[in-house]
Amino acid sequence: MLDYNQEAERYDASRGGEPRAAAAAEAVLSLVPEAARSLLDVGCGTGIVTRRLAAARTGTRVTGVDLTDAMARRAAARLPGTVVLADSRQLPFPDGRLDAVTSVWLLHLAGRAEDVRAIVGECARVLRPGGVYVTTVDKGASHNVGSDIDAILASRPWRAAPDAAADVEAYAAEHGLVPAGEARFRGRGQGRSPRRAVADLRRGWFMTLPPGDPLADDFAARLEALPDQDRPRPDPVFTLRAFRKPWSS
Repeated sequence: MLDYNQEAERYDASRGGEPRAAAAAEAVLSLVPEAARSLLDVGCGTGIVTRRLAAARTGTRVTGVDLTDAMARRAAARLPGTVVLADSRQLPFPDGRLDAVTSVWLLHLAGRAEDVRAIVGECARVLRPGGVYVTTVDKGASHNVGSDIDAILASRPWRAAPDAAADVEAYAAEHGLVPAGEARFRGRGQGRSPRRAVADLRRGWFMTLPPGDPLADDFAARLEALPDQDRPRPDPVFTLRAFRKPWSS
């Protein structure tokens, strides 16, 4: 598991920077009603997407929340006075007050199904009736673009994805939310090259292949044998799902 306090400094540059953030924000806002006047971005990270959400909806009060101190500090520099340090499984906000809640690239980081269920439950709790929750799902699968890199990594140890779309929909339903739409966006600048895949492997990106494990070394050697070591393969395409809290709940 990556240490996001250490990762904060290089996070944006290593993950597509502003082009990816722009694509993400545009897709998120396509699922957020224009009438929304309050939006909470849960797991806001460095605030690179949150800032764009706020800039695009000047009539909407946007707040970010993140658990990692270094990430939250960077977000606060982008959005002074609007970032809260807190655990997404226990949000410090009252019930039923927010028009929209978002969580972009968050649920896949949860270690257990109970954690994903708790995060979705908290996002549902703070939504007002009629409010919308928007979240990325199937994040890991988004990176499988059918490349030669994917062909090698396909045989790595399997782990159930905590943010599988069907599971997230089930958790949302448990908390009274109903499906309200879907969108996709390209992770611009995130196409992996073999050399970058090896670097990601060696710093703990792939949770089932911890750095130093002999199996990880074997995968690294196979990746290093691929041609065009610095040529990026196609960008991932991420999926967003939206859920609405009914007025009758």
